[in-house]
Formats: sequence, C-alpha cells, structure tokens
Amino acid sequence: MERSGRVSGRIRAALIDIDGVLTVSWKPLPGAVEAMARLRSAGLPLALVTNTTSRTRAVLAGRLADAGFPVDADDILTAPSVTAGYLREHHPGARCLLINSGEVGDDLEGVTLVDEGADETPDVVVFGGAGSAFGYETLNAAFRHLQGGARLVAMHRNLYWRTAQGLDLDTGAFLLGLERAARVEAEVTGKPAQAFFATALAHLGATPDETLMVGDDIESDVLAAQRSGITGVLVKTGKYLSETHRAADGTPDHVIDSFADLPDLLELPGRPR
Repeated sequence: MERSGRVSGRIRAALIDIDGVLTVSWKPLPGAVEAMARLRSAGLPLALVTNTTSRTRAVLAGRLADAGFPVDADDILTAPSVTAGYLREHHPGARCLLINSGEVGDDLEGVTLVDEGADETPDVVVFGGAGSAFGYETLNAAFRHLQGGARLVAMHRNLYWRTAQGLDLDTGAFLLGLERAARVEAEVTGKPAQAFFATALAHLGATPDETLMVGDDIESDVLAAQRSGITGVLVKTGKYLSETHRAADGTPDHVIDSFADLPDLLELPGRPR
C-alpha cells in the first residue's frame, strides 16, 4: 500500500465511490466486502456516492447487499437523485428531456419528463449516463433544442468508466462536443460539482475536515473532494491509470492500492469476527 502523509485523527466519516472502488461490472473487488465490514464494525458513518446513472438507489443497494456489502438505499447518493433536487430548486416546473441509458425515474421525484419527439418542447435537456441512448438522432435533437434556448444539465462529465471488458466511453466524451457545437456550458450536478459533495456532507451530518473521499477518478472523485476541503484518497483500481495520475492538476492526500487497504490507512481495529 502506497501512502502520502498521514490520515488526520479527526476523520469521522467517509464518502465512497462504488464503481471501480467497491466493484467492477458489479463484481466485488478483492477484499472490498471485508473492508466495508470493518468500517461498519468501527461505527464510521459512510455514504456511497456515485455518478452511476443506470440504476436507482434501491436497485444499487440490492445489488451491493446481494454481493455481501452491509449497505442499504439510505447509504447511497446517486447523480440522478442529486440532479432531481437541483432541477426542483433551479428549474422548478421545467419540462425536461432526459437522455440516459438506464431507468432511473424513481430517483427523479418531482421532475417533469417529456418524451423525445413529443409535441412539448423541453426547457431543459438532461444528460445522464452514456450508452445506446446516445445515438445520432437523439444527440442532434438535443443540439436543436439547445439552439432553441433549452438549458443543458449533465449528471456528470466522466469520460469513461471501467467494465469487465475494459474502458468504455461515458457522457463527457459526448458532452464536450455538444457544448462546443451549441455554444453552451452544461450545469453539472454530480461529481465533481461542489454542490454534490455539499449534499453528501449534509446527508452524513459531517464537516469537510472530518471526512474523506475514496475514489478511482483522480479528478472527479479525489481532487474535486479536496477542493471542498475533504481528504482525498485515490485507489489504484477501476479507471485508475498511472499516466492520468501523473498528469493531474493536483496531488491526492493519500494513494492506496485498493479499498481493501482503507481500514489500515485509518488504523481501524482488525477484521470483525
């Protein structure tokens, strides 16, 4: 395990990414379930914070619980659930066109969704996670709506994520081109938006200086958390690439091989019985 400095003795809570940190293609990474059990045994408050846009909080909790992780839906904050709050606050009553691969309607409570091709013209185009929904006709329709004055909200800017088959393109790869073509800038609601981390801290009732964030994305997870005053811990699993690490605009507070090393970094008691 590689370390950089010491973890503050004031750490009282943890924010933890899911994909690439706890699982890859929803299979637990080695030692992750046991490490989570040690955190629970130590009584450390935690929240799983994810830009995953293909599943609801309830579905995520079920998948993780089935894999052995001691978590439930109340432990999870997703980009869609945070986006719903953002839309209700900043675009109340707006007609929203959701472009997303996956069904997350249950986490978009209070948001008015319109169907692509419907008679209603959307006030807001909402980008979720990339996949088969991101075809030319759909993206071109979004482009036209933006030219007509619609606002653009994106759940995240991730360029890629790790699957069992390797790295796959994600929303950010399409978002950059659309922003440039339509001459607009997206309002980003998921990581690395500071509002996302503020929501997560409020969920835990914790302050930035007593919280750490564990992630595999050095920019969106770790450095973004550090800009919010949260201790950043980078894991060398998931989408981690050494060249991205070297080229980053900042330095993580800590670097560990995997989530399995987190309890030792925090100097927690040994494995729970």
